[in-house]
Amino acid sequence: MIGRIHGKLIEKTPSLILVDVGGVGYELEVPFSTFYQLGEIDDLVTLHTQMIVREDAQLLYGFFSMIERQLFRSLIKVNGVGPRLAVTILSGIEVADFCRCIQLEDEKSLIALPGVGKKTAAQLIISLRDLLPDLGQSPGTDKVARASDNLADAEAALIRLGYKPQNASKVLAQLDDSEASVENLIKQALKGLT
Repeated sequence: MIGRIHGKLIEKTPSLILVDVGGVGYELEVPFSTFYQLGEIDDLVTLHTQMIVREDAQLLYGFFSMIERQLFRSLIKVNGVGPRLAVTILSGIEVADFCRCIQLEDEKSLIALPGVGKKTAAQLIISLRDLLPDLGQSPGTDKVARASDNLADAEAALIRLGYKPQNASKVLAQLDDSEASVENLIKQALKGLT
């Protein structure tokens, strides 16, 4: 099983990337949420992965965050949801928003996702509502979702300032006060990056 990939990004399209690891090119299917966080061609990338072995293919899926990979793993266990639909779901909605839809049994928002019909939306709610605590999104954790949003915003700002996504993510992950405002997170991270 391949659980993580670290190497040079050599090809990049919205749903498929190629990462060179020691001279071997690994093709990974990625959701848009991961694609938008990747750096430029020739940048080093680190992705959490899930390998799916089928009779006719061995497929590797890549995710920028562990929580995305965890949700992907939960999604493919749901009856009627395969890896391709799971990637489509992750491409269409943030993890925290998806978890809120499941908690609130918001079938309408789930149906708005590409490839998700009424029957699949109902199946997602039934199958995943008890798994949400494992995803760090138990009911009433708006504080956790807000902290996650602040970290994502701070990381995006650092990337726009020219720092590599991996460096920005690593420094932010080491901060003690992950619930700080975006501005404070950026200030703290800049101290670690200089």
